[in-house]
Amino acid sequence: QVQLVESGGGLVQPGGSLRLSCAASGSIFSIYAMGWYRQAPGKQRESVATITSGGSTGYTASVKGRFTISRDNAKNTVWLQMNSLKPEDTAVYYCNTVPAGLAQYNYWGQGTQVTVSS
Repeated sequence: QVQLVESGGGLVQPGGSLRLSCAASGSIFSIYAMGWYRQAPGKQRESVATITSGGSTGYTASVKGRFTISRDNAKNTVWLQMNSLKPEDTAVYYCNTVPAGLAQYNYWGQGTQVTVSS
C-alpha cells in the first residue's frame, strides 16, 4: 500500500500561502526524523525542511523565515506551512524520512505540485 501521501499543493500568487500535508503509514513513524523535499523542473531534488522525532527543526537557507515544518506523531502526519511564497518555490514537494528512504518509506510518494505565479 501507499506509504507516503502528500497533499495541499496548488496555484498561488507570489506572497501567498499554502499548507502541505503528508500522511505516513507505519507504526514506527515516531522514531524517524522527517523532512520535506522539492524538485523543480530540470533541477535535482533538494531538502527543504527537517524535523526530528523530538520536534527540532531545520531549514534550507532559501526558505528560512518563510516555511514552518511540524508533525503530530499520534496522527502520523507532517505539515509544511509555506508563507510569502516566491516563484522560485515552484516545484513538486515530497515528504520522506531524513535521510530519505528508510524502512517502509523507501519509495517516494506522488508529491504535490506547488506553483507560484502571477
